[in-house]
Amino acid sequence: MNRWKPIQKPAEIAEQRLLDAILSGHFAVNSYLPGERDLAAQIGVTRPTLREALQRLARDGWLDIQHGKPTRVCDYWQEGSMGVLSVLAQMPSQQSPDFVTHLLEIRVLLAPAYTRQAMEQASSEIAALLTKYADIEETPAAFARADWDLHHLLTQRAANPIFRLLLNSFQNLYQVMGERYFVPAENRKRSHVYYAELLNCAKKGAYLKAETLTRDVMEESLALWKKSS
Repeated sequence: MNRWKPIQKPAEIAEQRLLDAILSGHFAVNSYLPGERDLAAQIGVTRPTLREALQRLARDGWLDIQHGKPTRVCDYWQEGSMGVLSVLAQMPSQQSPDFVTHLLEIRVLLAPAYTRQAMEQASSEIAALLTKYADIEETPAAFARADWDLHHLLTQRAANPIFRLLLNSFQNLYQVMGERYFVPAENRKRSHVYYAELLNCAKKGAYLKAETLTRDVMEESLALWKKSS
């Protein structure tokens, strides 16, 4: 049965077409967009629809709109917001290995903290999930899903809600890049060991040990990604 997909609104279609043009370099960073009439014709929408899309993109730092001046394409890495990062994460095919490396570097900083917080709050729930991980199917896709499920639970049970908002922004990218990461058998084997050790921490309520363990493993994962990319 086909999955139901919501119908995109015209402004959403216009926004996506503009994003594609920016990310492809058709509208280069620090260049100016064509006039409103010409741009609306180029992307096939009405001018009111175009204005709505432009305002959305300006809000997140893709565009700089100033009254009486041409609309400038921002250097989104310098001027963008979390909205830019979320959009980039939804387009894994357009991202370089460096982009994932940068995200993994951030995970080294964040994962130990949300793991500790989650262990303090819900160690038995975490243990219940990890108990099932001894039988993960030996495929990259299965490991990517399992790893997502673990980190999703950890951020959901962490005391700081910002952790879960950040992780939720990267769900699509997480699965795609996770499947790439888990292609080597050594990476799957190392994660198996981590899950078993984290399970032991959860059973004992050893949240500080879980924090240290997670930091070590996240640093090792980063090194393994750099080695394979």
